[in-house]
Amino acid sequence: MDISSLVFDWDQLGIVFALAGAVLAALMGGIGSAVGVGMTGQAAAGVVTEDPSQFGKVLILQLLPGTQGIYGLLIGFVTLTQIGILGGSADLSLAKGLLYLAACLPMAIVGMVSAKWQARASVSSISLVAKRPDQFGKAMIFPAMVETYAVLALLISILSITSIGGLSV
Repeated sequence: MDISSLVFDWDQLGIVFALAGAVLAALMGGIGSAVGVGMTGQAAAGVVTEDPSQFGKVLILQLLPGTQGIYGLLIGFVTLTQIGILGGSADLSLAKGLLYLAACLPMAIVGMVSAKWQARASVSSISLVAKRPDQFGKAMIFPAMVETYAVLALLISILSITSIGGLSV
């Protein structure tokens, strides 16, 4: 047995870290959205039980916390494309793999946390719509403010991921 075959090549871990970043973005955004959509769905069902005509309004408010899962999935696809898993050559240095992991973390962390807090704002907005259906426009603003931070995390992750490809590390 050749001793060189026993030496571990740390650069082979680059793809593992990059893949972990893509998975975390999709996973954590998806978990946050599932929890958020579930919370708001419970509140929405209570309103529709009392007033079925409010279905359309509360459905929109229920869907808002679901966007973080979509954003996380988008970051996952962009990362998989950039690292060569979806077509191309998946050969990354350890440094680049860690950069991809770091680039995915804003969407992963902010996606999970903001979906939960957006759900809480949406539940409150659903209560507002239940009592004052004419205030739907105002009720949309509260959860939309939380969405702003998910969009900012999405942007920083996209900008970071697409910039890594040109680096020579």
